[in-house]
Amino acid sequence: MPTFSLSLRSALPVAAAAALLGALPTGATAAPAASAASAVKPLPLPGLTVLTDRPGAAHGDLFVSPNSTDPHYASGVEILSPDGRKVVWSQAVPAGQEAADFRKQYYRGRPVLTWWQGTGLGGLATGVDVIDDAHGHRIATVHAGHGYSADGHEFLITPQGTALVLAYTERTADLRALGGSAHQKVIDGIVQEIDIRTGKVLFEWNSADHVPYAQSEQPLPASPDTPWDWFHINAVKLDGNGRLLVDARNTWTAYEVSRRSGAVLWQLGGKASTFKEVAAPGQRLNTADRIFAWQHDPEPLGGGRYSFFDNESAGQANTGSGAVAELPYSRTVTVRIDPRTRTATLERADNQPLGLSASSQGDAQPLPGGDLLVGWGSLPYLSEFGRGGKLLFDAAFPAGVNTYRAYRFSWS
Repeated sequence: MPTFSLSLRSALPVAAAAALLGALPTGATAAPAASAASAVKPLPLPGLTVLTDRPGAAHGDLFVSPNSTDPHYASGVEILSPDGRKVVWSQAVPAGQEAADFRKQYYRGRPVLTWWQGTGLGGLATGVDVIDDAHGHRIATVHAGHGYSADGHEFLITPQGTALVLAYTERTADLRALGGSAHQKVIDGIVQEIDIRTGKVLFEWNSADHVPYAQSEQPLPASPDTPWDWFHINAVKLDGNGRLLVDARNTWTAYEVSRRSGAVLWQLGGKASTFKEVAAPGQRLNTADRIFAWQHDPEPLGGGRYSFFDNESAGQANTGSGAVAELPYSRTVTVRIDPRTRTATLERADNQPLGLSASSQGDAQPLPGGDLLVGWGSLPYLSEFGRGGKLLFDAAFPAGVNTYRAYRFSWS
C-alpha cells in the first residue's frame, strides 16, 4: 500500500484543522491551505530500530501511533512490516496534535483503520475518533456525546456497529471526609456507547456514580483548584454476557460493569478487590501484595483469565516526573479469577527486557498461538513474547518518541 501524508500538516491552526477534519464528507481529502504551505516538505514519522528478531515471532504487521517530542519527526499513525523495518502505510496528524490507539477493526463487516487524534492525551483531552477504509478514505468521525470530548485511551467498535469511547470531565466535589476541601476540583471518568451511524449515546457510565473517591491511590493535590485525577479511566472492553470491563489506573482496579444498569458486579485489584490476590509458584506480587499497580489495557482471555499491562509505576499527578514504583520494572501479567473461592491468581508475568519502568501508557495484545505483543508505553520500546515467555522480537523508536499502544494485525 502507498504511504499517505495528511495534507492538514500545514500552517492551519490546530483548532481549524480539527474542525476541517470533522467537516470533510465521507471519502474526501483536504486540499492544501496555500501554495507556500503545500511546498513545505512534511516531516516523516519515526521508524523502529530492531534489537531482537528470533524465529517464531508472529507475522502480522505492526500498528503503532508514534508521538514525538523530537522536532525531526511528525506524530501520527503507521503500519510497519512484521519485522518492523519497512513502512506499509502512514498518516501524520495535524501539527500540535497527537494520535493514539491505532488498530485494525471491523465495521459493517469490513476491515477498517481506526484511531483517536487530538490534544491533551493523559489529561482533560480534546479529540475525535476516526474510521478510515482500507484505502485511507474517511468513513466516519465519532464524537463523544452530551457535551464531552473523546479521550484517546480507547476506541472500540462492537459487533453491533456501535463504538465504546472514553471521556474525562471536571467538576467540584466535597472531599472533607478524605481530609480535603469542600470544593475540590476532581476529574471523573466517562464510558459511552455511541451509535456510529447516528451519533446517539446508547449507554453512559460515570465513575463518580459507582466508585467511592476513597478507592483512589492518587494523593490529593495541595490546592483545591488543582483538578484531582482520582480515577484515570484508560480502557473499556467487552467481557461477554452484557458486561464491560472498565480499567482505572489511579485506583489500581478493573471493574466488571453491567452494560444494562451500570452496576459494578465485581472489581479486581486496589483497595476494595472482590478477590484475594495470590501468586502462583514462581510468580511475584508487588510490594503492596497486589498483582498490578497503575495498570493499563485489561484483555479478557476467556475462562476467567485476563491479561494486563502492569506499569507498577506512576509519576506525581500523572506527570511522569517524580515517579513512584511498587516494583523496579514494568511487566505484563496474566490473571485467573475464581468467583467461587474469590481468589485472583497471578499465573504469568513478562518483565520489561531491560528492567525499565514505564510510568504511563502501555498495552499487552494477546496473539494467536499464545504470543503476547507489548507496547511499553512511555518507554520507546515494543516487544513480543512467545507462549513460554521467550523474547522473540524487540524494537525501539528514536529517543523522544513513544506509542501509547502497539498491535499486530494481518493487513493487505
